[in-house]
Amino acid sequence: MSALFLGSCDADKYPADRKKYLAPFHRDGLLVGKVSFRDDDRTAWRSFRKESASEVTELQKFLHQAGFMPRGVVDGVFDYVTQAAVRLFQEYVRTVDPNGDSSMLPDGIVGRGTNAHISRWKQNGTVSDWGKASVETASEEYTNWIHLLQKAKAHYSENPGSIMKQVNKIINTHATRKATDWDFGSDKIHLIGIRRKQSTTQHDRINDDLFVLLIQGMVFKFWGSTDPSVRMAQRADEAFLVEGQHKYRFGWHKIWKESKVYRALKPYDPVGVLVLRDRKNDNALTDADVDTRKGNPVEINNSINIHWSGIGGLNHSAGCQVIAGKSYINNHNVAIDCTKFASSGYSELNSSNKKTKGAYNVLADLIVCYSKPEVDYVYYTLGREESLDLDTNVGSGYAAEALQKMNPSSV
Repeated sequence: MSALFLGSCDADKYPADRKKYLAPFHRDGLLVGKVSFRDDDRTAWRSFRKESASEVTELQKFLHQAGFMPRGVVDGVFDYVTQAAVRLFQEYVRTVDPNGDSSMLPDGIVGRGTNAHISRWKQNGTVSDWGKASVETASEEYTNWIHLLQKAKAHYSENPGSIMKQVNKIINTHATRKATDWDFGSDKIHLIGIRRKQSTTQHDRINDDLFVLLIQGMVFKFWGSTDPSVRMAQRADEAFLVEGQHKYRFGWHKIWKESKVYRALKPYDPVGVLVLRDRKNDNALTDADVDTRKGNPVEINNSINIHWSGIGGLNHSAGCQVIAGKSYINNHNVAIDCTKFASSGYSELNSSNKKTKGAYNVLADLIVCYSKPEVDYVYYTLGREESLDLDTNVGSGYAAEALQKMNPSSV
């Protein structure tokens, strides 16, 4: 049996029109019209390849039954959802499965080692607790977060603050949502950014912010930065994404550069999201940047994506929200180290290096695999650390505690 990976397909499932098959996934930049999959951890294109028998179909059935691909279509084609589900299975075997393998590489390639664990799971009828999880059986931490978010909506609808007052004056806010329209329904996937130390002047802002993913009644935590670094922005008045809720979809980052393009979240409305520029040029976000004497300081920007930030050593943001690949905290509140295989940058992503984007892939794959089939978006809500005190069940110390577990140098 040969290894299965992105582009593999059962012999009788080879798409008659490859471009049409890939069109829903390839909506951005140089990907439009491509007839091959983009394997972004390998920085390579993967052509459709016919495999023997029904290997891909059987793999997809297993991933569905084991709880890693509830939304996936069993069609005999190893597509992006199948790749994401395989990586989640490998990550689960590496970090959660009591009979797993801590040396497992979550690379989305089904070879001899991964197949051995698939056979074991099939024999035992094992189903992952990620697949069993639901909002009906949500964890206490998840429930506390939903309560906090609902309190935040009520609070900021009544007390909008200086920035949100300017947002409220804009008729069409595009992918940014006004506080009265924030949606925290438990049937949605929510990504939360917690901005810290935003008023501290830093030329090269560091990855010292927290990201919280609410999905399937579970809570996963990641780290990175919600603030721009002047080095990356290459202009003095760098753009800070305004606090509040924004609607994002899965797309691609670096869509103009073939050697670097990879999956990321993009504003759902292509016109963009709202930002506030560093008008004072002090490399910080302060009240001085909300000076209205020159008109509304809030403006639209179409390039604020949510993307990867290497292992977290540098802040690779010109205004985007960036996620470090070095580590994360899983739904059991256990810190997971990805150092052995997390790439520090593009140069380590190739077929021979066996590096991946680490924790960033976990975030991306969870969203891909557990979003509902009819839902093609994620709500991203950005707030400041002090806003966590709106609910004492969470509290402002939450961010520092989580960051201490994942990246002590950021606290």
